Amino acid sequence: MGWFWKSVSALAERSPRRRLSSAGRISLHGERTLPDAQWVRAQRGDAGHAAHPRRGGVAAALAAGMLGAGMLAHVAAAHAATDIDFFFPVPVQGKLAVEMQKLIEQFDQSHPDIHVTAVYTGSYDDTNLKTRAAIQAGHPPGVVLMSANFIRDYYINHNAIPLDSMIARDGKTPAQYMAQFWPALKLNAMEAGHVYGVPFQNSTPLLYYSVDAFKDAGLDPDHPPVTWDDWIADMKKLTKRNGDQTTRWGLMFPSTYDYCGWLTSALAMSNGGDYYNTNYGGEVYYNTPTTIGAVSLIDAMVNKWHVMPPGVTDANTVTTAFFQGRTAMMLLSTGSLSFVRQNMKTPYKTAFLPRRIVNAAPIGGASLLIPSGNSPERQAAAWTLINWLVSPEIAAHWSQFTGYFAPRIAAYDLPEMKTYMAAHPNAKVALEQLNVAGRGWFDTYDTVAVRKALEDGVQAILAGKTTPEKAMAAAQQQADALLKPYVDQTVLKLPQ
Repeated sequence: MGWFWKSVSALAERSPRRRLSSAGRISLHGERTLPDAQWVRAQRGDAGHAAHPRRGGVAAALAAGMLGAGMLAHVAAAHAATDIDFFFPVPVQGKLAVEMQKLIEQFDQSHPDIHVTAVYTGSYDDTNLKTRAAIQAGHPPGVVLMSANFIRDYYINHNAIPLDSMIARDGKTPAQYMAQFWPALKLNAMEAGHVYGVPFQNSTPLLYYSVDAFKDAGLDPDHPPVTWDDWIADMKKLTKRNGDQTTRWGLMFPSTYDYCGWLTSALAMSNGGDYYNTNYGGEVYYNTPTTIGAVSLIDAMVNKWHVMPPGVTDANTVTTAFFQGRTAMMLLSTGSLSFVRQNMKTPYKTAFLPRRIVNAAPIGGASLLIPSGNSPERQAAAWTLINWLVSPEIAAHWSQFTGYFAPRIAAYDLPEMKTYMAAHPNAKVALEQLNVAGRGWFDTYDTVAVRKALEDGVQAILAGKTTPEKAMAAAQQQADALLKPYVDQTVLKLPQ
C-alpha cells in the first residue's frame, strides 16, 4: 500500500500545526504505574550543554557556558513537545499492534510539537481495566482506543470528557461532526447529546463460509443461508461424521468473554429483541422470549443437533478449524477479514448474519476517547491525534490492513479504497450489512460485569450444565443486582 504513505505525507503537509505549551503536562518517563501495560518510553537526553572552553579566563568560560546553556534551555522550552500516551488494544487476530506502532511513528514525525507513546494494552477488557487504573493513579493516557460499548460507562462515571468544545473550535457542531461517520455508529459515540467517543475501528459479526464445503454438501455457495431455517438446514448438511467422530462441524464461533456476549446479542437482535435498553444504561433484557430464543438456538446447535462443538472455544481455535476444513462456517468479526484472507488457502465467502425476525447486527469495534484528568495542553494534543487517526486516508489504510470497515464515510471516496472494495467483495458485504442491519452495541452501567452475567449462562449451556430458561433467569437476576446502585440513583430516585 505505497499509496498510503504518500497520502499520509500529503496529509501531514496540510495538517494544521499547533504550538502546544509543555506547561502542566504530566511526564511518566521511567514510571510503571500500570505493571501489566507494555510501556515503551522514549529516552531523551538533556536539552543542551555548554561547550568546553578552549581559551580565556575561568570567569569568561563560565559566563559563556551560562549564556550558552540559558539560550539552549530557552530554545528547548520553546520547542518542547507535549507528551501523551495512547492506549490501544488488539481484539482480533493479525499484526495490528506492529502496524499501529508504525502509524504513531508517522504521526510523531509529522507533528514535532507532540510526542505520542503507543502502549499496547491487550484485549478490550484489559484496556478498560488499565485505563481506569491510570485515571485513578492520576496519570491518565491522553487517548484510549476503547471498546465502543464502554463509552456509556465512562460517561456515567465521569471518566471521559465530552469533545464538543474541541469540535466547536474546529467550526462544527456535534451533529455536523458525527455526520462524517456512518449513522449506525452514533449510538455508541454520543451520550446526552454530546460526543464522547470518535469511531475508529468498527465491525459487525459476519458469516464466513467455505465454498468447497458448500459444494461438498450439495449446497450452492452463491446462495448462503438468509434465515435461521436456512441456516439450521445448512448446518446439518455441512456437518460430517466418521462414526462417533465429527470431522467437520457445520458452524463454530468464539465463546470466550466479550466475543460470547457480542454474538449472543447479535442472535437476540436478529430474533427481534433489543437485548438492552438503548436509551438507558440500567436495563437489560436477558430473561425475555427474544433472548431466551437466541440462547435456545445455541443450546440446540450444541446439545441437540450436534452441529457445533461443545465447550468454550476461542477465536484462534475457530479460525484454525476453518482454515483446515474442520468447520464449514464460522461467525467472526469483520475485523478478521484481512487475517482470514491472508491465511485461508481455499475459496470462501461472507454473508449477513442470518435472521429470524429481522436483519440486525450489533456494531463492534472501538472508539477514541480522551480520559478525564488531562491538562488542556494534553487534551489539545490528544484531539490532534484523534483527528489524524480518523482522517479519510488513515481510516482507509486501517480498514484495508485489518478488515474493520472505515467509520469515516469519506474514506470510501478515495480512488484507492474504491479499487480495494472492487477487488475484495467480502469487505463490501461487511459495509452493506452495516447500513442495512447495524444496531448499537450493548452498553450499560458496569458493562463488563453485566455482560459476564449473561456470558456465564451461555458458557454453562455450551457445557451442557443448564437450560436456556434457567441460565437466563439467573443471568437476569445477577445483572439486576449489579445495575441496582445506578437504577436507585437515577430512574427510581424521585425529585424531592
